[in-house]
Amino acid sequence: MVETITKEDLKEIKNDLKYIKDHMVDIDSILSEEDKAAIKEARKELKEGKTSPLSDVKRELGTKSE
Repeated sequence: MVETITKEDLKEIKNDLKYIKDHMVDIDSILSEEDKAAIKEARKELKEGKTSPLSDVKRELGTKSE
């Protein structure tokens, strides 16, 4: 059995898809507990001065520093 889709049906589907797209959550913007812990640790290390500027790391590796 073949179902016929009308132009009105297509318009409704298009509107539904637009609504879904407008209300989707970007999965990359959701942080896992592991991500949150890593960020917390990185902030702590930064505050304690345990980090190195990227330019120093590039120089140590012998790559260009931009």
